[in-house]
Amino acid sequence: MHAPHFRLDGKVALVTGSSRGLGKAMAFALGSAGARVAFNYLNDEALAKRTFNEYRALGYEGGLFRASVIDEAEVQRLNSEIVAELGAVDIVVVSATPMQPLKRIEDYDWDFYQSMLDYFVRSPYLLTRAVLPHMKEQRWGRIINLTSEVFKRGVAPFSAYSAAKGAQNGWSRSMALELAPFNITVNMIAPGWIPVERHANDPQHEKDAYRSLIPMNRWG
Repeated sequence: MHAPHFRLDGKVALVTGSSRGLGKAMAFALGSAGARVAFNYLNDEALAKRTFNEYRALGYEGGLFRASVIDEAEVQRLNSEIVAELGAVDIVVVSATPMQPLKRIEDYDWDFYQSMLDYFVRSPYLLTRAVLPHMKEQRWGRIINLTSEVFKRGVAPFSAYSAAKGAQNGWSRSMALELAPFNITVNMIAPGWIPVERHANDPQHEKDAYRSLIPMNRWG
């Protein structure tokens, strides 16, 4: 969570889904580098407040904002509130995610597929649209999408998540080319299986099977 050789003083970073897990770790790292971090949550207000209080206790700057990042009006409101409290957004980390159950295709309906696309394509689209005018005006911006290696590895039964991550991968590559002339980068972080809170109840044999595929025999 520490970045002693990397400074972001004066920058404002929005991290969606930052109450726990990777989103929390990235938000703390950005704060430790000097950024003013906008923590975003939707459902668990108590957890979000505990996380943000922990962050502020370290002396880092930021704010806590509730919004659905798959709703256009809420994303616009979120951006306006961040600008008013912290300043215009320079960095966006797209980390919010829905539940990711393992299901065979017979057990899915299209609404579930759509929920994956909403979080992994609609959300980065809406967030980018909201912050882009400022980034283009100052000719600097960073958009970071938390993707996954399952898109290349292939995992079953996990088709809805894998398909949406593939779409997010393609979107990110295209946007990187489109926005590069404005000195705005669009990057992806594609971790493996990270032992964060939402994986706490995953079957141990599945964890062991995945870990056996990693040459270093460790999570990540």
